[in-house]
Amino acid sequence: MSSSRPFRSALAAALALACMPALAAEYSGTVFFGDSLTDSGHFRGALPPELQPLAGKFTSNPGLVWAEHLADRYGGNGRTDGEGGDNYAQGGSKVTVPSGQADSTVAQVAHYLGTRGGSADPDALYSVWTGANDIFAVARGEAPAQGLAVSAGGVVQMVGSLQAAGARYILVPNLPDMGITPDAIAAGPAAQGALSQLSASYNDAMYGALAAAGHRVIPLDTYNMLREVVASPATYGLRNVTEPGCMAPGGNSLACYPALYVTPDAADSYLFADGVHPSAAGHAILADYAVSVLEGPRLVSVVPHSATVIGRARADQVASHLAAGAPPEGMHWWGGLRADNQRYAHADLYDGIAPAGLFGMDWSNGNGLVFGTFAGYGKLDADFGQRRGGFEQSDTTLGGFVGWYGQRAWVNAQASWTRLDIEVTREVAMGPAVRSHRGDSDGRNIGVGVSGGYAFGEGALRHGPVAALLWQQVKIDGWDEDNLSSTALAYPELARDSLIGSLGWQASYDAGAFTPYLRATWDHDFEDAPGQARASLRTVAGMEYAVPGVDFDDDYGSVVLGARFELFGLAADLGARTTVNRKGGSDNGLFLGLSGGF
Repeated sequence: MSSSRPFRSALAAALALACMPALAAEYSGTVFFGDSLTDSGHFRGALPPELQPLAGKFTSNPGLVWAEHLADRYGGNGRTDGEGGDNYAQGGSKVTVPSGQADSTVAQVAHYLGTRGGSADPDALYSVWTGANDIFAVARGEAPAQGLAVSAGGVVQMVGSLQAAGARYILVPNLPDMGITPDAIAAGPAAQGALSQLSASYNDAMYGALAAAGHRVIPLDTYNMLREVVASPATYGLRNVTEPGCMAPGGNSLACYPALYVTPDAADSYLFADGVHPSAAGHAILADYAVSVLEGPRLVSVVPHSATVIGRARADQVASHLAAGAPPEGMHWWGGLRADNQRYAHADLYDGIAPAGLFGMDWSNGNGLVFGTFAGYGKLDADFGQRRGGFEQSDTTLGGFVGWYGQRAWVNAQASWTRLDIEVTREVAMGPAVRSHRGDSDGRNIGVGVSGGYAFGEGALRHGPVAALLWQQVKIDGWDEDNLSSTALAYPELARDSLIGSLGWQASYDAGAFTPYLRATWDHDFEDAPGQARASLRTVAGMEYAVPGVDFDDDYGSVVLGARFELFGLAADLGARTTVNRKGGSDNGLFLGLSGGF
């Protein structure tokens, strides 16, 4: 019974990761450098043969370390480099100098680059997490405290080497508060305070040196994260955060396996496997934290994209409100309702409904020339899915319209200004706990569009080419998330330019009482979505980072099917629209338009 519990935990973690939404192939793989906090089995061969299948990692074996969780999610097998994997971390590693049988972390990076001709995959996710053993050396009096500046400089050296070789996405976690580990507690308050201070000083020196060198990295604030877990263990499903969960020989979790757990559920209920290393549960929480930092900017980056999708639906409604031709001379009114739906990555990226309304006034000279103004309001309520929160986006629009309509040809143009009000709620799952971060912002969307077409045919059936061009520029002010903690993020200004060209064919049939029509276009956005999404941790000042942006399709098709008829003495237009061949997403909607004269 005792040996089956960790296997169930590992299986549950694997299933949870398999169910996590893949927003796209964010990274081509994962590569890890560091010490025992990241080591996935480098010294397994040093154990007695009978223990090698059971242990070999510095945790409550056979549980996964955080690096293995990330490799499962973002690509890679998580195995050590000696086993053919891309995890170069070695237990006992110091930053710049070898330690016992462990290479320095600097040497790990040099070895990796040396085996690849000095180049690094620019699309891979890298991690450099090191320095804990340097601090232990200082605490034991084996090294001077001033040497920690050299250690921090070693991290700068590694990051610089990786970036010079082409790496773009490098995780650099700071050190956890080593003063609240079981070993520190057992050593007494003075030792606890000294280790906490050394950890904090090293973290400040490391991030300060990285910033001074101009290196952009992805920080993880494990210092505050660990303190938050220890302050409220039950929230994270833990029962003990002060004692080791394993009775391994020598107190080292490298040889920890289920038969040595202090309780059968220690891998799940204890934060620490030994005096300094996290348990399987601790590593799972750490992995969840890393995922939240990596995915948060990507989730938020969909907000300006959603504004362009709504803007295009609105522009199409304005452009087509006189599809039956110019009205008689004089003033006329028109109005419309829409119910749009945006659904991406099978709702794993986001899924939302956006009801909206438009009202306009036109003046016609009776010879095909029409001028007008319009105003509208809409609200999108979107869900990120998978316990990740969502966002609400309200839009208020003012605009102008001009068009010319002949017997066969027509052309119109429009310009609009839209105020955006945004409210984003991001939920962060860390083990069984779910944190919620909320932020408000506002922005605007400027749109300019032109469309036209020509109709062939003499009888009831009319058909011909259509074309359109719509430019939009969305800008949303940056904001800070509330609930200040290690997972809270701050975002700079979000911007998205879009220039959609559409070319297709439309057909209509005048059946007397109603006129059904069909329009199909191939659409291309000449502006790419931003290649990167940016954010910063609110608890780590001056460390803005970048992750891959969400890649939306530039080419897709649109189909509109509807009918024009008379309703209560008013001209009515009822129909539906959809996008086709938009990989991973769809934009659909229903609409109803009404118009009349004064």
